[in-house]
Amino acid sequence: MELDIISNLPSDVIEQILSHLPIRDAVRTSILSRNWRYRWATIRHLVFDNQCVSTQKHISFVNIVDHVLQGHIGPIHKFELSYLDGVASRDIDRWIHHLSRNSVKEFILRIWKGYSYSIPSYMFSCKDMIHLLLVNCELKPPPTFKGFRNLKCLALGYLTLSQDVFQNLIACCPLLERLALEKLDFACLKIDAPNLQFLDVVRGCQDVIFENTLNPADVRIYTDANDDQRRVCDRSGSNLGKFLVHLPRIQRLQIEGYFLQILAAGALSAKLPEPCLHLNFLYITVNFCDPVEILTALYLLRSSPAVQELEICLYGRGKGEGEAALSEVNSLYGNWICPFTQLRLVKLSNQWGVKNALDFVRFLLLNSPVLEKIIIAPAYDHGSQELVKQVLRLGRASVHSEIIFLDLVPAKSRRCDHAGHIVHGRLIF
Repeated sequence: MELDIISNLPSDVIEQILSHLPIRDAVRTSILSRNWRYRWATIRHLVFDNQCVSTQKHISFVNIVDHVLQGHIGPIHKFELSYLDGVASRDIDRWIHHLSRNSVKEFILRIWKGYSYSIPSYMFSCKDMIHLLLVNCELKPPPTFKGFRNLKCLALGYLTLSQDVFQNLIACCPLLERLALEKLDFACLKIDAPNLQFLDVVRGCQDVIFENTLNPADVRIYTDANDDQRRVCDRSGSNLGKFLVHLPRIQRLQIEGYFLQILAAGALSAKLPEPCLHLNFLYITVNFCDPVEILTALYLLRSSPAVQELEICLYGRGKGEGEAALSEVNSLYGNWICPFTQLRLVKLSNQWGVKNALDFVRFLLLNSPVLEKIIIAPAYDHGSQELVKQVLRLGRASVHSEIIFLDLVPAKSRRCDHAGHIVHGRLIF
């Protein structure tokens, strides 16, 4: 008889193997032998998605989840539900009620189409929760809810909840380190999270303000266009300054969509808070038809002396205003005294026909002594040959710098389209 190597592995190793299989295949191992009959029943990570769908029409998705939960033995640390065709609210209620008595630590519920599911009150009794991801749900915690005291990762997308409920939820999660939000319709998002390190905000919110939050290392904020974008929140003084003062430890910063319009509001001042000494990656979407936005981008760059990689998505919208700002931009171009001594890679994409873009490239080349590579990816073919000639004639501070022109980037492959919009994927941690 041949030696059964897998069956003789330690129990924790077998559990790890089974947890990486689709739950349908993990349950099927019960027919291998008597020793394997209940091996699957102790898996602590349960993922129910489209890979769980049975090929037999009389076995529904609900039947599969019920069967697994009824036969499961021991704690369930992770429960993910991402396939909900033909699943009623009462079914999800039943499963969450089962989990609330099982010390679940990670709960993921993605409802991609159909109704908005209302989270039942017993979900809020899961005191051991560390990771929580909800998509297309309605959130109304009971009055007795005191927060998820152990929660470290929270992702919310397309949720129905009030701004007060959201702010109380964040404030009652003292250990929160990672926060991802998509399409939450708040005019002004206020975040009070002392231990927050990662923040990803996509659409919905028109402004983001930090309170008692000084530890973010990785921040990405994307906002939609708004004609009154610069008057969304009541901020006195410089919006850019008030934003940067809460990011003393920032390492990666992505300002996308129209969020730079928000930061350009208020009394722009050349005097900003202490520079972001740890910031090594910076992505900005800039309207090069607006001198105020260009000036804001320059002030931001001046506060980023350690930046090593810079990505800019250029676009042109409107005529722009502010002769004083344009004069200040030209003055900075001609009298820049803060060279980018660590900048090695620059990527520029989108609308290269925008006026003022070439001046900005000249400025970067002349003030980046260790630059190794600048990559230019135009969104349109119009005038690209002339652009190549113009850029190649520009002076450079780094004799070793290389200029690379990419082929025309297909619209569906671009990170941002002609208006600076981002192509988003699924909400994930």
